[in-house]
Amino acid sequence: MTAALRRAPSAFRLGLKDGAPFILVIIPFATLFGVVSREAGLDAFEALAFSVAVIAGAAQFTALQLLNEQAPLLIVLATALAVNLRMAMYSASLTPHLGAAPVWKRALVAYFLVDQVYACSAVRFEENPHWRLDQKLAYFFGAVLPVCPLWYVFTVVGALVGAAIPGWMALDFAVPITFLALIAPMLRTLAHLAAALTSIVLALALAFLPYNLGLLLAAVAAMMVGARVELMMRSEA
Repeated sequence: MTAALRRAPSAFRLGLKDGAPFILVIIPFATLFGVVSREAGLDAFEALAFSVAVIAGAAQFTALQLLNEQAPLLIVLATALAVNLRMAMYSASLTPHLGAAPVWKRALVAYFLVDQVYACSAVRFEENPHWRLDQKLAYFFGAVLPVCPLWYVFTVVGALVGAAIPGWMALDFAVPITFLALIAPMLRTLAHLAAALTSIVLALALAFLPYNLGLLLAAVAAMMVGARVELMMRSEA
């Protein structure tokens, strides 16, 4: 019994350890969002409210850019939704592991299901199929701790001190690095590669469309291609 009780804290510490390296990109990424928010006319409280309500960096940057371009609200919402559709796939992937949790815990999982936490959890849950539900939840929230609170804190920091940050620091380097670090290890099947290639090619080919509509169309097409390739692979197996 004592050994069993130690497993959940141990899983929490492992999640904390796995999530910690993302601090190196979360800090500049969140700071950059705070800076961009301030440049777009939001104050520190509004920038923080944006991060707390959405807590999805890519969608936040996309929505803010479209709002700056005076895009129609429907386009802003549709594009941000398309960027965040990956969250639905994340949820479906983790449901077999965490779906038996109480409703309030599932609600917290859904809220904190960001890219970095999903990437860590998906790998560890696959490596440890013997983990109980409490261990998986402990791991998940351990991975959340180094990521989400810092996203809030440094959004405010960026909004408050953004004007004082010199241009040579180029904080925007954090955006591509974050997503490369997340995506690269997950390209493990032909379906993943097909979806990634489709999104890249179409996003570049349709870059001329207004309001980032090319990104919206590329995301939808990539999911369709990935799903189609996955079905073909399963039918041939």
